[in-house]
Formats: sequence, structure tokens, C-alpha cells
Amino acid sequence: APGRPPAPPGIASRSGGCGETGGRMTDTRRRVKVYTLNEDRQWDDRGTGHVSSCYVERLKGMSLLVRAESDGSLLLESKINPNTAYQKQQDTLIVWSEAENYDLALSFQEKAGCDEIWEKICQVQGKDPSVDITQDLVDESEEERFDDMSSPGLELPSCELSRLEEIAELVASSLPSPLRREKLALALENEGYIKKLLEIFHVCEDLENIEGLHHLYEIIKGIFLLNRTALFEVMFSEECIMDVIGCLEYDPSLSQSRKHREFLTKTAKFKEVIPISDPELKQKIHQTYRVQYIQDMVLPTPSVFEENMLSTLHSFIFFNKVEIVGMLQEDEKFLTDLFAQLTDEATDEEKRQELVNFLKEFCAFSQTLQPQNRDAFFKTLSNMGILPALEVILGMDDAQVRSAATDIFSYLVEYNPSMVREFVMQEAQQNDDDILLINLIIEHMICDTDPELGGAVLLMGLLRTLVDPENMLATANKTEKTEFLGFFYKHCMHVLTAPLLANTTEDKPSKDDFQTAQLLALILELLTFCVEHHTYHIKNYIINKDILRRVLVLMASKHAFLALCALRFKRKIIGLKDEFYNRYIMKSFLFEPVVKAFLNNGSRYNLMNSAIIEMFEFIRVEDIKSLTAHVIENYWKALEDVDYVQTFKGLKLRFEQQRERQDNPKLDSMRSILRNHRYRRDARTLEDEEEMWFNTDEDDMEDGEAVVPPSDKTKNDEDIMDPISKFMERKKLKESEEKEVLLKTNLSGRQSPSFKLSFSSATKSNLTSQSSASNLPGSPGSPGSPGSPGSPGSVSKSTSQMAAITTK
Repeated sequence: APGRPPAPPGIASRSGGCGETGGRMTDTRRRVKVYTLNEDRQWDDRGTGHVSSCYVERLKGMSLLVRAESDGSLLLESKINPNTAYQKQQDTLIVWSEAENYDLALSFQEKAGCDEIWEKICQVQGKDPSVDITQDLVDESEEERFDDMSSPGLELPSCELSRLEEIAELVASSLPSPLRREKLALALENEGYIKKLLEIFHVCEDLENIEGLHHLYEIIKGIFLLNRTALFEVMFSEECIMDVIGCLEYDPSLSQSRKHREFLTKTAKFKEVIPISDPELKQKIHQTYRVQYIQDMVLPTPSVFEENMLSTLHSFIFFNKVEIVGMLQEDEKFLTDLFAQLTDEATDEEKRQELVNFLKEFCAFSQTLQPQNRDAFFKTLSNMGILPALEVILGMDDAQVRSAATDIFSYLVEYNPSMVREFVMQEAQQNDDDILLINLIIEHMICDTDPELGGAVLLMGLLRTLVDPENMLATANKTEKTEFLGFFYKHCMHVLTAPLLANTTEDKPSKDDFQTAQLLALILELLTFCVEHHTYHIKNYIINKDILRRVLVLMASKHAFLALCALRFKRKIIGLKDEFYNRYIMKSFLFEPVVKAFLNNGSRYNLMNSAIIEMFEFIRVEDIKSLTAHVIENYWKALEDVDYVQTFKGLKLRFEQQRERQDNPKLDSMRSILRNHRYRRDARTLEDEEEMWFNTDEDDMEDGEAVVPPSDKTKNDEDIMDPISKFMERKKLKESEEKEVLLKTNLSGRQSPSFKLSFSSATKSNLTSQSSASNLPGSPGSPGSPGSPGSPGSVSKSTSQMAAITTK
């Protein structure tokens, strides 16, 4: 159904109008927007103005006039026709259709104005203003009941050239009434009236009787709107269909007739790629094409009141397609010949292209089938060897043939991915990796010549479906996931990652054009999906092939979307909180490209800035201890001045808490004794309680009192109190620093990240080798205790070993 025109904005403006209503236009009641319905079933706004009703001499009747509020020009001048069906909707809309298939709507600013104009329309047509449609069936119900009792059917005028206008008026007047439509349809069926009309059509064409041809157009169009299958059977028969199309060429609203028959007979050629022996099937294919053409190209866009009057035409085409698919499916010789010629090397390129296009259209037709029939259809194609045939076709040079084959492959993957997976695993036992079906698909994705990579996006979606464990069958032994993923990582993953590995051999991408960046972003998207849904397969592949280090090279890309894809890949890995991944990240110092990107981003408050901060915040909130220690030990100097968020200082605090626990095992054991005295908990609760204890512990210790069980105070008092007193000294120093930081933040508000990091050779070696130095308390690279010489808490920051940070 067409969309309704939206209500106009409620803005008061100056008046306009004519006749007796002109003086009342100073308010907003008559302010309207004028809409017309375009060919795409969308309402076009023709302007805003003020509506009035008055007698127009030229039109010989009461008319609706809309004058533009901007310049007073005439936006609309429409005679209120006594027979036109006006419809009032939503209290502020009046919709109607002009005689020449031109739909109009007035959208009023106020309900009162709509009601006034509606009363004028009803007054002209002699209707009660309480109705919502002026040509309501209630007005004719008594007459229709009388007609129904007095005569069994409608009496049609004799089919003569001189009475075409009378016939056209009869058809037009019958359409608004369901009962009259029914009677008209029966009369047309019983008297063979359509064939007689088509004979008159030939006479009118021979005589070049344009007026008669225009009447025939209206009659045939009206017959379509009767929505009767029995009439369509006659009109779409072999002997009648071209004449029906001929009648629809003479649209009275067009200055020149269309040449539909010429197109269908001369331009459109029926290609019989494989000879069809069944004449009924051949006739059905011809008929379906022509009826589809009538629906799409010949019939005018249905008006507001006609959109539901062509449902039977849609059904006619739908069931024809179902019948064609069924008849072809049953013809085994036809399908056998089709696949034999597809895979035969002797078949010439033009012939093969026609065969592939036929198969593509055949699969498209199958989408109209019911689920059980579609199952049988794809099973038949599978038995005929469609997947081996596609493998042959995808290996050919013709781009158009490969494109059509890709479309066919997409139908198969969407229908039954397990069938495709089973085939590719079987063929892997016989063929080399290069010619495997999935690898051919990956190669087409990588070699897509479209600047926007439209084909690559489609193929990536198909690959994602194939490697998605969610749609893998849970058989009795549940081996499909294990077997297929094992196959994919062994035979296909190296093909998928080849462009990534080839482009990341240096410190920055070797090719950084837009098309390459788009392709690498697609590959990263699939790899990120694998990290999330595949477990040990992708983990082994990433660690053994050093994939993450290669991916992070893309952080240096000039294309922000690609750099963010690389960051998202790493974030997905960190989100798993897997210590195998964490050890790999720390061993290879894989936070360095991220820190570089963060500092190079400078003062820009953008998605890159926020995404990197979120990743570090995740590490802090989830308390990933190994990564926290690694970041602080190796990158704290580069990040310590970032104070517009508390993320990095929070990480430093986490790190110090960890160090305290490592340096004071007795204090740590004392805390466990305290917890164990209360009640036993499971492992997860113990971790949560440990975190909570640390937080409350800091508050409790602000008074300078340590919470120690009485039993422990009597034993080893010196051993326990000594580390606690040291801890308290360090704690007080740290609290004074935090107050200074807080004071700075309050004075300056949010500060922009305005840091520039110069990575010299000495700096780089420092970023990758601070862990050894960090073990020495108070050394330049050590986190140390707050205020210790050379530590992050101290004043001396410029060391030749450290990254030189300059504030803009």
C-alpha cells in the first residue's frame, strides 16, 4: 500500500483564496500541503498554500483551488467531479484520483479546515459529510439489491465500434462496487466478450481510430482491475495476449503510443539453451515472461484505490513460476544435458554463459517454492552435480559467467551450508588446495575488481555462513564442527590471510590504497568472527603464524576504518581473557603499536582515542593482572601524563596493589586468614572478596590502624607490623599525589591528549626491554614506590632510555 502523505508543519502564514471563503483565510485552518503520487508509490510535496472552493467558469463547476503561500501562484485547480471518489483519512487528509490516473492529496494543518472543504465536496456530490468516502457503497445498496433480485446478471452493450465509449463508462462505473464488479466479470466470461473487443481493436488500428483505441485502453485496464483468474486465462492465452498488450499501448494520458509489441517480438529473444521438448512447458515460459512484462512495464502504476485490485495478477505469475520449476525438475534428460554441457570443455563461452544464466534464473524461480518443494529442488540439483559444475565454472576466465556462478553458489549456501561443507571436505581428499571450491571463492573475493568491493562483501558473507559453528549440524557423533574447522584451517586459512601477510611485512602497510584497505578490513572482520566463535583452531593459527603482530601493523594505515578494524581484532582477543593469548601479547610486546597510535592521535577526541582508552579500561576493570603489569612496566612513561581520564592512573594503582601483595606475602596470608575465619567461599567469590577487601582495606587504613586478628598480634608482632608500617608510609605519599592530580583536573577541566611520542632506537629498545630493568627497585624503568628516584611518581622524567614526551 502507498505511504500516506505526512502532516504539514504547524506554522501560521498569510491568507489567500477566492470567492466566499477568501475572507476567512487569515487563520491556519485552510493551510494545506499539496501532494501527488509518483511512479514509485511515493508522495511528492508540490508546495504549501491555502485552499478554497469556488465556481470556476473555465471548468464549468465548483473547484478546489490552492494558492502558494510564498508568491500566491496557483498550486492546484481541480474541479469537484460528481463521480470522483474523494476519501477523507486521519481527520486532516483528503485523497482522490483524477481521471488521467493522477493521484492527489491535500494535507491540512487543522482538522477544522479539512472538515470545511469536505463539506463543500459532499455538497457538490450530494453526499452526507459524515461519510469518509463520497462514493460509498451504502448509497447504492438498495438499488444493487433491487438489481440483484430483478436480473441475474449485468447486460453488456453489443460489442460494436460505435458503443466503445458506452462500454468504457460501464466498466469504469462498475469498479467501485464489489457487486457490480462481480456481475461485470461474469458477463464478460459468459459472452466471450474479450475476444470480440480484441477484434474491434484490430479494426480501430486499421482505421487509425485513436479515440476508439483510447476507449479500448480504458476497457482493458478496467478488466485487469476486476482481478479475476478466469478472465486472465483468456487474456493471457497464446491467441489473445499480444492483442491485449496492443490495447495497453494506447494510453490516453500519453501523447504517443508505446511500442511494447515491437519490443516483445523483435528485441526480446527467447533463448532455448537446452531444447525443451514439452510444448506446454515452452508455452508456459513464454506466457510468464509476457505477463511479468505487462505487470512491470505496461500497466500504469496502480492508484490509491487500485493497489489491492491486482493481487490475482501477482498470484498468476507466482503459480506459473512454481509450475515451470516443477516441470523442469521432472525432466531428467533436460537437467542431465544442462550439467553435461556446463562442464564440457568443448562448450563455447557464449553457450556456457547462456547455460549459467539459465541456471541462475532457475534458482531464482525456486525461491517462490514452498519449503518442502524447495528441499526437493535443491536435492535434485545436488544429485545432478551442481557443486562440481560450479567449481569448474568458477575456475574460468569469463567474469560474467563467474559472477552468475557466484549468485548460484549463494542460493546453495543460504539453503544448506552443510551440503556445501560436506562437498568441499570430500574433494579435499582428491584435489590440490588451489582448486578447492572454497579457495576459488576466497580468490574471487580477493581479486574483486569493483572499487566498492560489492562482490567481495557478498562472498565474505557466504564464507562467514560456512564457518559459523551455529549452523553446523549436531549429528550423533557431533563431528561436523571439528572436521570442517580442521579442514578450513589446514587448507583454506592461508589463502584468506595471504593479502594480509603480504601487506604487513614492514612497520607500515606496503599498499595503503582505498581498495586494498577495504579488502583487508573484510578479511579482519572474518578473522574477528573466528576469534569469537572458534576456540583452539584460531588460537593456534594466530600464535603460530604471529597474526596479531601483522594485524597491528595496520594501525599505521592512513585509513581510520582499517586501523580501527585492527584494534577491534586485538580487543576481541583481550576480551577472551585467555592467558595463552596474554602471554603471546606480552612476549611480542604487542601493545607498542597501540600506544604509538594513541600518542600519534594527539589531541583529537575521536573514535580511535575512545576505542584505545576503552581497551585499557577493560583491562583495569577486569583486573587482568598479567597485562596490567606488562602495560605499566613497559609503557607507563608514555601514558602517565594522560589525566583527562583516570584509566591509566587506575591501571597504575592496580599494579601497585599487585606489587604490594607480592612484596608482602605475610600480609597477603594474613588477609586470607581473615577471610577464612569468616566462611569458606568458592574460587570466584574469593577473587571478588579479595578485590572488595582491598578497597575497604584502603579506607580502613586511612586512620593508620591495621586490622589484625587478636591471635596474630601476640605472634611475630615485629614481622607483621614492619611491612604494614612501610605500606602506610608509601600509601600516604601516594594519597598526597592523587590529591595533587585531582586538584589539577578540577582547575583545568578535561584536558586533551596533547602528547607527541618520538620513538628513537633507544626508546624502541626500551619499550621492548623494560621488564628486566623493572625488577630493580628504584631503577629508571621501575614502577617503584611513589616518589622514589626515577620512578613515575618522581620529578625526573627525561631519561635517555625513555620515550621523550613533549607537551604541545
